[in-house]
Amino acid sequence: MKRRLYTLDVFTKRPFAGNALAVVADGDGLPPARMQAIAREMNLSETVFVQRPTNNRALARLRIFTTLRELPLAGHPVIGTWFLLAELGVVPAQEGEVHILQQTGAGILPVAIRFAKGRPEMVTMTQCPARFQRARFSRADLAGPLGLSAADFEPSLPLEFVSTGIANLIVPLRSRASLKKIQTNVHALHKILGRDGSMAYCFTLGSAARAYARGMIPWALQEDPATGSAAGSLGAYLVKHGELEPQRVLSILQGVEMGRPSDIQVQIERADGGRLTPFVSGAAVRIFEGVLEA
Repeated sequence: MKRRLYTLDVFTKRPFAGNALAVVADGDGLPPARMQAIAREMNLSETVFVQRPTNNRALARLRIFTTLRELPLAGHPVIGTWFLLAELGVVPAQEGEVHILQQTGAGILPVAIRFAKGRPEMVTMTQCPARFQRARFSRADLAGPLGLSAADFEPSLPLEFVSTGIANLIVPLRSRASLKKIQTNVHALHKILGRDGSMAYCFTLGSAARAYARGMIPWALQEDPATGSAAGSLGAYLVKHGELEPQRVLSILQGVEMGRPSDIQVQIERADGGRLTPFVSGAAVRIFEGVLEA
């Protein structure tokens, strides 16, 4: 059966930057094993299969697969897929913002698409309220898997797992020089993260609500050039620890060391009771469209 296949670069406005994404726009009827096989064939950090929702509140259902497994939620797949669906007319264009609901493995979540002159300009995803878990290992334990020394870590902030739909280990470093030094031992990183986190999201703070980050993955791809889920986790972490004010836009530059610079925007809303909800925004560029025999 022929299915429509697209690739996009996400969290960028120019081709061949950001994080590459594959989207199968008509993914109904594919069993999970076949979706996993297609994701392995694409060999990107994620491949999305767009399906009819099983909940009639949602406009579409997104099934998100890495080369190894299905994820309940991820950032650049959501941003890129809805940018594409807006371009294809699945989301009716109108000036300003259009608000829809999507079905994901993490539940029914809102998405806002901002249009300008009839074309999508920016997509904002709402993530789940942040959940925090202090790491059970030390900076010294983590230094080897990341190829760093103890002096590279920022001592005033903790190592902490943060989940806004998928858990990420937030790793504060002293400087961009420390960030640049990272050389991951994939097997050692996988062993230390265990089942608690999908990546080590290493960052250092700049001025004026700017952060610089690298997303280190404990499997074959080794590094992610743009990670929307971890960006939301980082924003919530910084608000929790007093490094970012709620509602202020945090700009994250990621992927520089890979030659694929990515621009991610994050805002954190603090609700009654202290819940921290991230809103992650970005643009995308369509690169390829074709037909998949599946």
